[in-house]
Amino acid sequence: MKLLRYGPQGHEKPGLLDDDGHVRDLSSHVNDLRGDVLGPERLAQLGSLNAEELPVVEGSPRLGVPVAGIGKILAIGLNYQLHVEETGGKSRSEPMLFSKAITALNGPNDPVMIPMGSEKTDWEVELAVVIGSKAQYVDEDRALDFVAGYTVINDVSERSYQKERGGQFIKGKSADTFAPIGPWLTTKDEVPDPQDLGLWLNLNGQRRQTGNTAQMIFGVAHLVSHLSHFMTLLPGDVIATGTPSGVGLGCDPPVFLKPGDLLELGIEGLGQQRQEVIAYAAEQ
Repeated sequence: MKLLRYGPQGHEKPGLLDDDGHVRDLSSHVNDLRGDVLGPERLAQLGSLNAEELPVVEGSPRLGVPVAGIGKILAIGLNYQLHVEETGGKSRSEPMLFSKAITALNGPNDPVMIPMGSEKTDWEVELAVVIGSKAQYVDEDRALDFVAGYTVINDVSERSYQKERGGQFIKGKSADTFAPIGPWLTTKDEVPDPQDLGLWLNLNGQRRQTGNTAQMIFGVAHLVSHLSHFMTLLPGDVIATGTPSGVGLGCDPPVFLKPGDLLELGIEGLGQQRQEVIAYAAEQ
């Protein structure tokens, strides 16, 4: 099942994508895709619906972040060996953890805005894990039981803020629009092995990133278990699992985003994103 949220920003409605690629409205069954709706019982109820009996949403509506009420975005750095090497990083015995502010959340096809004063805004296609049930001190062999599903995230990063401004990575990861998520949440029953998914990203039509989640240093189950030993994971929490090689920082010479650029990215079976890059503009 592919769950999504559609409509104007801040006024999204719950929906699903049917087998023919049409958006169907779920408003008569759930108020929104948040909280206990992401748990196994409610997802099973939604999965039992006959999609052909749900209202079709006409046209091509804007897609929002597929899950509402996200409490935290946890991200894993340097989780693909070739990405470690291209950035001059070091391998670690435990996952490198940082976070992104929830104010960075963005629809999958909404513009990405270069923040004020930025010189080194970069891209990172990643598998995102969405938690479905409260998780505390979870064993690795049970960790996937607490997952609602998977989606795509572009972990947009400002490298000078991240590496040259002191403090932790969060400063370079949290600008407005820096967390495009979607296009939809694919429930875990449709993803038999999260460690066998191809990832890719194009910049202006040129392939920049190609990878597979099989290349992760720390797999999804390990990450869910590991994080649950440091904090409680709640329904709707997002884990960005790291990016393969091919980021702008790793190019020779480095390549960074500029207004007018076009990003296209996706993950096998989970859909695609498309983002135009725009200059910073203060809210009116």
